[in-house]
Amino acid sequence: MTTTLMWEARAAEGRGAELLDWVRGQTLDPAPARRETFTAAADRVLVITWWDADGIDGPIAELPEPPAGLLHRPVHRWRFQRVPE
Repeated sequence: MTTTLMWEARAAEGRGAELLDWVRGQTLDPAPARRETFTAAADRVLVITWWDADGIDGPIAELPEPPAGLLHRPVHRWRFQRVPE
């Protein structure tokens, strides 16, 4: 089964590049099967990770909370399970 995690944050005014740099510097252990990072208007950063649950021992790693003052609002997190076709 594949689990997909979505992590989305909006940076404090003018700090979008700093939030993106922070996200790119975060490692996950174990590493996901796939990881993609996106940006959007209003200094938003989105990270999507894909996990093959059959190949993971223990909990799935998630990105931590960014440093205080870097965010406009709290991080949003969602978990999705792949639905067979």
